[in-house]
Amino acid sequence: MSHTILSEFDIVFAGGGTTACVVAGRLAAYDPFLRILILEAGQHTLNKPIHVQPSQALLNQEPTSTTVTFNIGNPSPHLNGRAPIVPSGRCVGGGSCVNFMVYTRAPASDYDDWGVDGWESENLVPLLKKLEKYEVQPDRSTHGYDGPIKVSSGGRRTGISNEFIQVGTTYHKRHYADDTEDLETCNTYSPSQKYIDGTTGRRSDAAHHYVYNQAYNPNLHVWDGKRVKRIIFEDKRAVGVEFTGDPVSCPDGNQSSSIVRASKLVVVSAGAFGSPTILERSGIGAEAILKQCGIEQLVNLPGVGENYRDHYLVLVPYLATDDVVTPSRGDSTLQESLAQNGIDSKIKWRPDDEELKAMSSAFRLRWKEFFQDRPDKAVAVFSPFAQYFSPLSRPRSSIPPTRNYMTACYYTLYPVSAGSVHINVTEDGKERMDFNTGFLDDPSDIVPLNFGYKKTREIFRRMASYRGEVPADHPNFPEGSAAACREASGPVELDAPDIVYTAEDDEVIDRFLRDIVQTPSHSLGTCAMKPEADHGVVDARLNVYGVSNLKVADLSISPLNVGANTYSTALLIGERAAMIIAEDFGIGCI
Repeated sequence: MSHTILSEFDIVFAGGGTTACVVAGRLAAYDPFLRILILEAGQHTLNKPIHVQPSQALLNQEPTSTTVTFNIGNPSPHLNGRAPIVPSGRCVGGGSCVNFMVYTRAPASDYDDWGVDGWESENLVPLLKKLEKYEVQPDRSTHGYDGPIKVSSGGRRTGISNEFIQVGTTYHKRHYADDTEDLETCNTYSPSQKYIDGTTGRRSDAAHHYVYNQAYNPNLHVWDGKRVKRIIFEDKRAVGVEFTGDPVSCPDGNQSSSIVRASKLVVVSAGAFGSPTILERSGIGAEAILKQCGIEQLVNLPGVGENYRDHYLVLVPYLATDDVVTPSRGDSTLQESLAQNGIDSKIKWRPDDEELKAMSSAFRLRWKEFFQDRPDKAVAVFSPFAQYFSPLSRPRSSIPPTRNYMTACYYTLYPVSAGSVHINVTEDGKERMDFNTGFLDDPSDIVPLNFGYKKTREIFRRMASYRGEVPADHPNFPEGSAAACREASGPVELDAPDIVYTAEDDEVIDRFLRDIVQTPSHSLGTCAMKPEADHGVVDARLNVYGVSNLKVADLSISPLNVGANTYSTALLIGERAAMIIAEDFGIGCI
């Protein structure tokens, strides 16, 4: 088959998400003469309201959205036979342009746990500071104040955030701090800051702050609507990329294949789903998977597509008083209304001794082996969201009548379970993705979710704005249960006894969780940076084992999970990757 060779660049990025924008933007700034091309399947995001206005973030999750890909996992018995859906960014800037802008950072020790030379926290903390402009408080030693990514408290704060903190510091008996993103503090209630420019009220994403702001550079190119098929090799040296017009972004466009050459380097940066599947289509992966798809193997790397990791999110809505301030209600300026995400407080939670005793014994070994002697590792994050937020598994038509709601959002940070992402070919010869999320495969993983439901319910039923549960969106407890859900006239007293759950109630909660637990879109790990013998895919300098002139740079390289929303880690990987490539090319880093 003949292919049109369009041009040649020094570096070609296969994928244009968060990390790709950081790396390409930094390298373009370091050396404006480098010819750089980003190929992105999704569309441009430049100044589009759905991407720059924080209040429109939820629109990216609509079923008809083309700004994310809804990756459908295989049905799982651990999810009551459900096929989970995991959205991932599908636009220039990737997840940074569609996420909920929640500012959290992993404990520094997470990076030390990777055990990779050059990726220790002492080398990465300076980069975490370099990338951000922290507009919340001055003179904080772990924060940066001159970087491209703005961090602020956003616009108008919702009233329920103060109620959440007040109940947390009294009933829940935890401390308060104004900053728990110092890379070590947890188990403390705090405000929840945002990736929002405090001056303009716009989302602070990688596309606008690393790439679009260099429009004056004629050597930095972004081609949107281009789906990368595979990497082109000559004697195991990556020399280019084959791509087609993307059928979603450009349904009427040319679907024939083209090739663009890379004289110095190809960087695969298509995320936890795209990067392993590009490698497999290029002949890099496990022999059995490639053979099944009729692909000639170039390099035997059985770790490609394995080690899929994520966090587990549960969303449970509650009725709220009529005068509660939500993102769409209350006195504020237009900018204040637009410059918020409805999440203004949180706790990175660790159970105390009493809570541990109340949790199932299935979690105790995990606690002892991983959490007990690591006080900076949180088990989950609890947050209130100031409106109705439905799980991905619930159809939009089931949203209840218009009134005020607040939603308990909580997600676990270090699940044991792992999954995989591979290519597959259907009987009619079409390619599909064989995606196993691994959600709740390990029996210890459901335990903190079960307890999280109970604890967040106790917190919410003590908040002043509480007016009861939304029964259809809670476990269907048996008739006569003390845990039965209903509308209420107001909160219970702070010192009211906790709800007592029976063994039957616990079974109902577990079934409910398996029905609705979902991703917060924190996918990573499928091209892990580990030794090749340990099912690694890339080395410490991001080189793909067995070939030359090919790197992977995105969240797929993370060998372990991280205890935070993953945007900060995606940015960090980009900053470190830019340094590595600059060093390889002999370019000085600014």
